[in-house]
Amino acid sequence: MPSKVADGEQRGWIIPIGGAEDKETDPRILRRFVELCGGADADIVVIPTASRLLATGDTYARLFPELGAGRVEVMDFDTRRDCHEPGRLARLERATGVFFTGGNQLRLSTLIGGTPVAKLIRLRSAAGITVGGTSAGAGILSEHMIAFGDEGSSPRASSVRLAPGLGLTNRFVIDQHFRQRDRLGRLVAGLAYNPFAVGIGLDEDTAAFIGPDNTLEVEGSGTVTVVDASELSFSSMDRAGEDDPVCLLGLRVHILVAGATFNLHTRCASAGRLATRKT
Repeated sequence: MPSKVADGEQRGWIIPIGGAEDKETDPRILRRFVELCGGADADIVVIPTASRLLATGDTYARLFPELGAGRVEVMDFDTRRDCHEPGRLARLERATGVFFTGGNQLRLSTLIGGTPVAKLIRLRSAAGITVGGTSAGAGILSEHMIAFGDEGSSPRASSVRLAPGLGLTNRFVIDQHFRQRDRLGRLVAGLAYNPFAVGIGLDEDTAAFIGPDNTLEVEGSGTVTVVDASELSFSSMDRAGEDDPVCLLGLRVHILVAGATFNLHTRCASAGRLATRKT
């Protein structure tokens, strides 16, 4: 469950990225992440546990200082025992930002889920630090995580498998590489299992910057597909066989580009700064 925000405090920014973010030509997503972590005063811990590639953490350890971060450290977790080490926990206590790299979200949940590290990151997020992640690192951020599923635009009962995520919030379910891997069906199927949450489908090189007021603002070159099931009037998920298509009535879908917003509390979308542009 998400940690409770103390009286007089506000939750930190949550920044899921759809993967394959521009790191060299126009790294505006990562630059904004660094700014929200404190800029020159930022102290960022990069967690590359989702990836088995040794260079993954080093890539961000190089990039974040180039984008203005004051201090960056890579902290990998190879075993669940690592997540109990006092020195690692103390280091996370000092961080102003935490960033999860891409890879396999089940590796993240298996090694970190339910450990003191997971609990501490939830507590620190509730106390105001910025937490972001890309690809698998985006999928892990919410309470309900898409573990794996099938490509395709039509939801089926077998389209998706959910697993517990990190639990920074229970307001949304993330899917990444959204348009590039045709993942509408599995995101909608996930909402059929859990209509309370908002579905957020992130294209590559696109991020949802979710502020303390639960307003999501889009940044990047692609789109964010928001699927709202709060007015769902009918679902056949309860009677569908594994390979049967699922009937869902009352879904609301918004396609947002950079500058557009969606309030996760009121469920209202806005063109944001796009509406003020002159033609």
